[in-house]
Amino acid sequence: MRPNILYIVVPCYNEEEVLSETARRLGAKLRSLMSTGKIGPQSRVLFVNDGSKDGTWQEILRLHKENHLFCGVDLSRNRGHQNALLAGLMTAHEKADMVISMDADLQDDVDAVDAMVDKYLEGVDIVYGVRSSRKKDSFFKRTTAEAFYRLMNCLGAETVFNHADYRLMSRRALEGLAQFKEVNLFLRGIVPMIGYRTDVVEYQRGERFAGESKYPFHKMFSFAMEGVTSLSTKPIRYIAGLGFFIFLVAAAMLVYSVVRWATGATIMGWASVMCSVWAIGGLILLSLGIIGEYVGKLYLESKGRPRFIIREILDDDHGPIS
Repeated sequence: MRPNILYIVVPCYNEEEVLSETARRLGAKLRSLMSTGKIGPQSRVLFVNDGSKDGTWQEILRLHKENHLFCGVDLSRNRGHQNALLAGLMTAHEKADMVISMDADLQDDVDAVDAMVDKYLEGVDIVYGVRSSRKKDSFFKRTTAEAFYRLMNCLGAETVFNHADYRLMSRRALEGLAQFKEVNLFLRGIVPMIGYRTDVVEYQRGERFAGESKYPFHKMFSFAMEGVTSLSTKPIRYIAGLGFFIFLVAAAMLVYSVVRWATGATIMGWASVMCSVWAIGGLILLSLGIIGEYVGKLYLESKGRPRFIIREILDDDHGPIS
């Protein structure tokens, strides 16, 4: 029986500074697993260049030329982390028995790969890398991140608490993922929908090795909105519930006004009128914004545009396959 083939998929956007060290650590990890017989010699690290503006692709070319362990996929333009990750997963799943996805910044503990592979060998199809704690995060980042996961679960989106995109997936789990055709991707919510046997591996997330974070606050907020609107329709239901509640308040105010008129006290406060106008106007705009977000997603989905376009693939023959 041949050893299982492992691919480690690493999305990269402007990661020129860190790639050399990332390749060194991941290469060492693959060689270590090969020496124990847990994975076969055809196992690879697959870097996905997501339209980087620096020398990331040139660095991937260099790594591939120097060592057959490293392969590459070059997207035609920047498509965002989730689409770049999906491009790598779909490229690797036909060649590998299991695929691990992780970020290039080395914050994910590389040594957790051993435990993930062991879980796979026990028959687990999806292994989630879960942070054991967030003590190293700032108070703001820690509270907002935890609030995000709780909000997602409250809105009906099944996510794994404190899990990002560090996970192992078997080939059949990836084949299940390939059946999800939506353009608006939120893999953290889609992967749990696949089913099959799952487990978790806890790890300590480290500091970024080099470079700057690619997820400032505005991107994290957009990502959170993407997740909520891609996986749940509860916000629209809440709007309907809010509209019904306002209708009840309006009916009560109508009764109150009639009573005031009947008793001769018809002079109402200017402040209460103004507050009501601003409050209702704000709620209307907020409701329209949420509904517009869903309509916009329907518009994008209806076009059926490709989620990514691959410009070039570096394969084991040390040459490009276009």
